[in-house]
Amino acid sequence: MYIVIILGNSIIIILTILDFHLHTPMYFFLSSLSFLDICFTSSFVPKMLTNFSSGRKTISFSGCMIQMYIFLAMGSTESVLLATMAYDRYMAICNPLRYPIIMNRKQCLQLVVTCWVVGFLNSTMETALAIRLPFCGKNIINHFFCEILVILKLACVDISLNEIVMLIDSITLAFSPLLLIIISYIFILSAILRINSSEGRKKAFSTCSAHLTVVTVFYGTILFMYMKPKSKNSITDKFITLFYSVVTPMLNPVIYSLRNKEVNAAMRNVLKRLSFKRH
Repeated sequence: MYIVIILGNSIIIILTILDFHLHTPMYFFLSSLSFLDICFTSSFVPKMLTNFSSGRKTISFSGCMIQMYIFLAMGSTESVLLATMAYDRYMAICNPLRYPIIMNRKQCLQLVVTCWVVGFLNSTMETALAIRLPFCGKNIINHFFCEILVILKLACVDISLNEIVMLIDSITLAFSPLLLIIISYIFILSAILRINSSEGRKKAFSTCSAHLTVVTVFYGTILFMYMKPKSKNSITDKFITLFYSVVTPMLNPVIYSLRNKEVNAAMRNVLKRLSFKRH
């Protein structure tokens, strides 16, 4: 699954760079999402695979905190980035004439940088609050990586402040972006229904269907996981974490490329160019 994630998302990034037809805001954000997914899974999967294949399943405290920090940063960034992608679709369908002016290269770059800054700031705050806690006992992490909810359970003191901050962050960086996405798609649906031709409606909806699928899978599992900090079902939590941190990044390239004629055409063009250079 990890190999599929690396290959699938790398192909999306390479196609976006090499094919000029994909030099649009939509594919710029998609390539950013692919890069983010590679970083997301790479923050813990290599270490997890090492632990599975060895008898010594340990991690240093600093290594654990770094792993948790990067994972939180990537998850928060992806949440905001998906909302940004919804805004891009809203502008493309609801304001098509102003779209090229508003969503220029500089604006797109600023939006992506903002997503990353917000994600890392959030992770810095939550990790700083976790590091200051005293940990005691055997310090056995009942998970396949340093997930913050599991780490907090190892603390010897009251973690009410951490839970309050996590709840606020869940509302701010999960529920709020999701609300913006829902509002965007209400306007998008309204605009699509006003299109006279059925072919036009089909084309407009096809550009949004992939993003809607990714949003549903990602936010559905994230909200279920982090809106219930005191869950006692560790097996369910592990499964949910595995789903949004491994399965979703693996499916993203497939979802975006399976029925996407532009991506498929770009793949054929790049392969033709490579074949021509060999001859």
